[in-house]
This record gives sequence, C-alpha cells and structure tokens, in this order.
Amino acid sequence: MIKLIPRVQASEKWGYLSPVLAVFLTVITSIFLFTALGKDPIEALYTFFISPIANWYGITELLVVAIPILLCAYGLALCYRAAIWNIGAEGQLLAGAIMGSVVALQFVDSTSWVALPLTLLGGMVGGMICAGISAFLNLRLNCNETLVTIMMNYIALNTLLWAVYGPLKDPYGYNFPESALFGDSTLLPVMFEGTRLHIGLLLVLLALVAVWVFMSKTFLGFQIKVLGLDKPAAHMAGFKQKKLAAMVFLASGALAGLAGSVIITGTTGQLIPAISPGYGYSAIIVAFLGRLHPIGITLAGLLIALLFMGGELSQMNLELPRAITGILQGLILFFLLSCDVLIRYRVQFTFKRATA
Repeated sequence: MIKLIPRVQASEKWGYLSPVLAVFLTVITSIFLFTALGKDPIEALYTFFISPIANWYGITELLVVAIPILLCAYGLALCYRAAIWNIGAEGQLLAGAIMGSVVALQFVDSTSWVALPLTLLGGMVGGMICAGISAFLNLRLNCNETLVTIMMNYIALNTLLWAVYGPLKDPYGYNFPESALFGDSTLLPVMFEGTRLHIGLLLVLLALVAVWVFMSKTFLGFQIKVLGLDKPAAHMAGFKQKKLAAMVFLASGALAGLAGSVIITGTTGQLIPAISPGYGYSAIIVAFLGRLHPIGITLAGLLIALLFMGGELSQMNLELPRAITGILQGLILFFLLSCDVLIRYRVQFTFKRATA
C-alpha cells in the first residue's frame, strides 16, 4: 500500500528534482506511445531529441524557435510569482505582431535606423494593450484573470485574421492572407551567415538578466514575491496590491508583444496568420517547468523548442500526426503537476503481512 505522509516543510530538493523526474517520465511514456503508433521507439526518440540539433544549423534553429517562447515565459514568471494567473501570452504575442506590423509597414521603403526600434516598441505596446485590457477587467471589474486572459487570446487571434484579410493585406499578394514584405530597415540582423539566427537572441539574454535582477535584487521584486506567497501579509505591510498586479500584467504583455514583433521581423518578414504554433501556450509549461526562475525557464524553453522541432521532423520522416508535439507537452505538464506532490508529501510503502 502507498501512503502520502505530509512533510513538516516543503522539500527544496524535490522542488528541483520534480521537473527532472517529469521529463524522465514523459520520455518513458513516449516510448509506449510511439510503440502504440507502430513506430520504432528508439528511432522516434532519436528523431525528436537528437536529429533536430545534430549539426550547427539545427542548433541555431533551436535558438530561433526558443526566442519567442522564452520572452513569453519570462513575462509569465513575473505574473505567476505574484499569483496572477495570466494565460494570455499567446494573445499578447499576436497583438504585438499586429501592432509591430502596422509600424513596420510604414517603413517599407525607408532606410531610417529608427525603423527597427520603433517596430519592436510597437510590438511591446500591442502586447501591453492586450494585457492592459485583461488587467482592467480583473482589477477594476473583478473578473477572473484566467478567463479574461483566455478570452483575449481568441480576440487577438481573430483580430490578426481580420488584419491579414483586410487592412494589412498586401494588395499585390495574389489574394493571399498576408501583409506586404517588410523593408530591410525593419528586419533583425542575422548573427551568423547561412543561418536564420538573429539578434533577437540578444534581447532574450537581456530579458533574462533584467527579470533575474528585478526579481532577486529589487524591493519591487520582493513585494511581488510576498504578494504571491501571502496576500494578507502584503496588505498588512502596506504593499499596493493592485498597482503591483497591474505592473506585472503590463510587463508580461510587453515581453510577449516583443516576442510577436521579433517573430515578424526576425523569422517571417511579414504578418501571416500562422506566425505562432502556440508559443504563448507553451510558455506556460516552460514557466512552471523552469520553476519560475530565469535560468530554469531558459533550460525548459530549449527543451520545449526541441519538441517543436522534433515534432515537425517526425511528421516528415516518420509520418507521425501533428498533434504529437502537443501530446508530449501535455504529458510534461501532467507529470510535473503529479511529481510536485512530492514537494509537500513523502511516499511511504507499507506491506501487509499475509495471514494464515
């Protein structure tokens, strides 16, 4: 018989081991999944986790995919530290892509050096507007933040579709739902010739350092932690809870919006309907898998980016269904939540003696 015995205090060791165990259990489960689909599990695992990064180009592609996921996840970590359940990074990313495209299309024939910064800034503003609407509904009208941020995802998606089929549609694009190609002045420079890796990677590193310093070295970061751990204590200490909540909402929206503008200026070069295969949703898994710490989030983001690449490769080489990537991401989250039980409980095995 298995019993769960409450711990006197939460286990710090299992706080770090739980994500590792969750990934291990996901790999084990995927072996049975691939076998059930009639595929060689060893070949499938190799295709998922090794083939995508078997050469230098693959490694740079991994970083390209990871950039928007990490930007979204860093922002979500701020919200979750404050116990603000923002599920709207996907919508904020799309809003950033839309607003960034509006700005970029004003500089199609320009060579001005301000074009790119303004495009990135426009993306951040778009994400902040999307997050700001959710913050207003939550903090002023007392609406549940989980519901309103999910709602904004669908609003942003349909706004994107309206834009590419309407006002932002390229009149010379043979009726395809896409904007005109952006000018060179609004495209992120490539870091290594022969690859697609752009300087958005530097923005990720800057965001990593900024979030880490903010959360661990500033008084505002301390207030956010207290707000997330104990709201009554934050109230007794005189912390302005609504202002703190609004701040993390807007910061998260700005980073997700930046992710959207980085995609259009660094990867696609125009606004198209399929700019994100769900990066904002995956960032939720990344934030929790990384234990809301920038370093942990970075490692988790690389893993999830690898799953995206492995999923595409498995569709081409093994004819696996497209949904396999989402299934593996879901398994990671499921096992993570399950393994987190070990942080506050220890497992005790008891054996019943046989009676004559």
